[in-house]
Amino acid sequence: MSDKRQSLRACKRVVVKIGSALLTNDGRGLCVEGLDAWVAQIAALRADGREVVLVSSGAVAEGMTRLGWKERPDDLHKLQAAAAVGQMGLIQAYEQRFRTHNLQTAQILLGHDDISARDRYLNARGTLLTLLELGVVPVVNENDTVVTDEIRFGDNDTLAALVANLIDADTLVILTDQRGLFAEDPRKNPAAELISVAEVADRDLDVMVGGSAGVLGRGGMLTKLRAARLASRSGANTVIVGGREDRVLDRVFAGEDLGTLLLSGQRPIAARKKWLAGQLQLRGRLQLDDGAVRVLRQQGRSLLPVGVVAVSGQFARGDLVMCVGADGNEVARGLVNYSAEDARKVLGLSSARIAEALGYIAEPELIHRDNLLIS
Repeated sequence: MSDKRQSLRACKRVVVKIGSALLTNDGRGLCVEGLDAWVAQIAALRADGREVVLVSSGAVAEGMTRLGWKERPDDLHKLQAAAAVGQMGLIQAYEQRFRTHNLQTAQILLGHDDISARDRYLNARGTLLTLLELGVVPVVNENDTVVTDEIRFGDNDTLAALVANLIDADTLVILTDQRGLFAEDPRKNPAAELISVAEVADRDLDVMVGGSAGVLGRGGMLTKLRAARLASRSGANTVIVGGREDRVLDRVFAGEDLGTLLLSGQRPIAARKKWLAGQLQLRGRLQLDDGAVRVLRQQGRSLLPVGVVAVSGQFARGDLVMCVGADGNEVARGLVNYSAEDARKVLGLSSARIAEALGYIAEPELIHRDNLLIS
């Protein structure tokens, strides 16, 4: 067992993505045997102390099966109708199986806007982390029923990577109908080498998947490589592996040489904060007292309203703001939990008095330490 594979045994927060071809027996209804096996293995990961978010494709394909459609329609509204019908069967199947392992599930439907819009980003992150703290297994899918863009195969690879960013996952596992990433197209060369471990930034990987089509092209390995690179922004490693392998998740997290491990090459916390710093323009400024400056710099704690003496600018929940000391020099920057209007109402107050001042409480901090980058 290599040291790089050995590291998978220690990961604590995992996103598992299961593709449509696996879930629906290549379009022939839900794969009951596969569902039983994957749910049992996810339950085992939970029992071993790991937090797991499941990103599941298959709603459109399951809806087509239920509606008796043999061919995938081109019409957007028919695709959305199929997704709406298919979600019923998909979630019911997961709920029934996880219950046999005494695990609660929660359905989360996301669009990419829910992650790019910072207020919804914070809400989605807070909900998912709370569900994980409660021991619930979130089942995430793209909100295909209302998406305005054309529904494209492979979107859930991207969504799974964004969810990994969202919750600071250690590892993204993409279960697919291929054994992993090959150095050549295995349909053209049956002796093609399976890549065991690679750095996700290695540009030779683009050459390996860039010219292929079908399974290895659109919606296939190229999409999965891009997803791995997205996941690496917050320091997550990615495993691309055949979902039909016996005990696939058990073996991956036992460190077995299975599938392709794509290494982020970045420390998770540092990578995520670097990503946050480069994402947004500054929308406002919070002036801190000396005590708050000291707490942020020396203790790495969250910013509470009690340490803020002035608010400038117009910003909304989730915007990036700068924190400055009494001398006007930047101390930190981060994603704020309250709008400028509400921040002015709570500055200088203890967290216990936020609800009294606003009539509600979103978070006890103005900026949580996970969303704070010290300058």
